Amino acid sequence: MPTPPPKIKILFLCTGNSCRSQMAEGWARHLKGNVIEPYSAGIEKHGMNPHAVRVMAEAGVDISKQHSKMLDELTGVTFDHVITVCGHANEHCPLFPGKTKVVHVGFDDPPQLTKNMDEGEAKLAVYRRIRDEIRRFVESLPGVLTAN
Repeated sequence: MPTPPPKIKILFLCTGNSCRSQMAEGWARHLKGNVIEPYSAGIEKHGMNPHAVRVMAEAGVDISKQHSKMLDELTGVTFDHVITVCGHANEHCPLFPGKTKVVHVGFDDPPQLTKNMDEGEAKLAVYRRIRDEIRRFVESLPGVLTAN
């Protein structure tokens, strides 16, 4: 039996590794776990966003066991691709050695968009919209990365 090709190692990088990058990692593991080995990290560490955990669970993806981490916690992992999912991370993205390709695919920041909203359905609707946008992007992986 032939050996399957190695999985593509993708890092989703965000500012605080609490929401967008965590959702992307969860979707990649759930939808593309047979071809992608996903990771997420942040420039800073903000902890897991409970709204992100909730809306992902609604979609059948459990990210509650994931944890917020900084990039230096992943030393030793050689990534094929680094995808920055927010502008701040893109602007402050460190250089990666070797053949690692860095791509920016920005998504709105749910905590920022909802910071003045009361808890409830309107706030969760913002998280759901961005969750679904991230899902559509992850569904295009890894093909969209080789098109560049």
